[in-house]
Amino acid sequence: SSPDQTYIGFTEDVRKRLAVHNSGGSVHTAHHRPWALVTYVAFREREQAIRFEKYLKSGSGQAFAERHLW
Repeated sequence: SSPDQTYIGFTEDVRKRLAVHNSGGSVHTAHHRPWALVTYVAFREREQAIRFEKYLKSGSGQAFAERHLW
């Protein structure tokens, strides 16, 4: 487990995505298992979700997330 690691991603099925990460099904996250869901944000429109994911991966988005999401 790597409690200092944060994963930000877009999915249409949160439970399935978490299961994939925890089963080692993602090369990029397998070595940081187990993952625990801390926060998720749902959007009505797919495009909004993708824009928010991109924002959270930016410098100002990371600062926002640290203050408000985890």
